[in-house]
Amino acid sequence: MEKLKNKKMAVRLLWATFGSLLFAAGVNIIILPLHLYNGTFLGIAQLIRTFLVDYLKIAALSGINLDGIIFWLLNVPLFFMAWKVLGRGFFWLSVYTTTIETLFMTFIPIPNTPIIEDYLTACIIGGLVAGVGTGMILRGGSSGGGQDTLGMVCAKKYPSFSVGKVSILMNIFVYGICFMIFDIEITVYSLIYATVMAMTCDRVHVQNISLSVMIFTKKDGVDQAIMNEMRRGVTEWEGKGSYTKEDSKVFVVMISKYEQNEITRIVSEIDPNAFMIFTEGAKAVGNFEKRLS
Repeated sequence: MEKLKNKKMAVRLLWATFGSLLFAAGVNIIILPLHLYNGTFLGIAQLIRTFLVDYLKIAALSGINLDGIIFWLLNVPLFFMAWKVLGRGFFWLSVYTTTIETLFMTFIPIPNTPIIEDYLTACIIGGLVAGVGTGMILRGGSSGGGQDTLGMVCAKKYPSFSVGKVSILMNIFVYGICFMIFDIEITVYSLIYATVMAMTCDRVHVQNISLSVMIFTKKDGVDQAIMNEMRRGVTEWEGKGSYTKEDSKVFVVMISKYEQNEITRIVSEIDPNAFMIFTEGAKAVGNFEKRLS
């Protein structure tokens, strides 16, 4: 069991590392030379850097991108929130991913002249590269910090919240400021880039796919653990093995595909011998909250 956990963690770290590299490369090499802006927390970091460098005339170190450093500092309060609300495992993985993403963003050189001069082409290609990177991070069960961590914390404490809602609010804030202080062209192309990145991330992350999960176990506490840790409703049936004639508990849960690893971990910790069936693409009508859309 310990070897399996270590293998899973190694895979998650690989997803996070390569995803962070792709995201940072897309932003630094394609997007930043055109002075375009990301949304959410990284966009806030860019705005702060612009204020410090362009308005306060604070000199930046040669070859160092301050966006990543500011982004990491903005995440420090969120790290503590993740520790308290989302658990140590998510906390350490989030710290690792945010740190490695910051290092890539800080030291991947930004070209002095754009390698793709056409704004629309750059938005599409940059959005594709950055979106694949972000999707890889999330698909590995990690978080690049910022709105992802904040959204998951909010979803835990307030079920009506989601990462998507938090992202929308922050994008309105960032691009609203861009509209007020920059050329309208910068704002429009930044929005195009953010849209392409989000759509690409959805394709890679596949978090909008719903799963129906059936859990067969003889141990107590599985349903309570799922409800307490995931805030998902659980339906319980009484079952019996046709061959063994032994009684068994059958639980049915609807989740998003993003939560597959989490529910597997929860069930395995209580009953390593539990049998689980995942049905992908199940349609839910009624009270089902897509937490990570």
